[in-house]
Amino acid sequence: MAKAYIVAQVDHADPDAIAEYRERAPLSVGRFGGRMLVRGGRQESLEGAEPRSRVVLIEFPSFDRAKEWYDSEEYTALRAIRMAACDGDLFVVEALEKPVP
Repeated sequence: MAKAYIVAQVDHADPDAIAEYRERAPLSVGRFGGRMLVRGGRQESLEGAEPRSRVVLIEFPSFDRAKEWYDSEEYTALRAIRMAACDGDLFVVEALEKPVP
């Protein structure tokens, strides 16, 4: 089964408003077998537009598990917090079944 990744690029409009989300989101990710691989950190555009101020990469065991997390009751409540405090984009992508060297 191929892994899947949630990719988010966000600009925080209200850092205080996002504090609860930052605390609770990783716990909700873990309940669906996911793990945060990137949460901010150093970034540099190599081609195209500059990324937003914060990039997040979350790994899940499968595309379906990533969608289950996103659609879960727990994350729906957290999503409302994120959407009120940030502008950004979020998408899910399925990895290759067998990575190419």
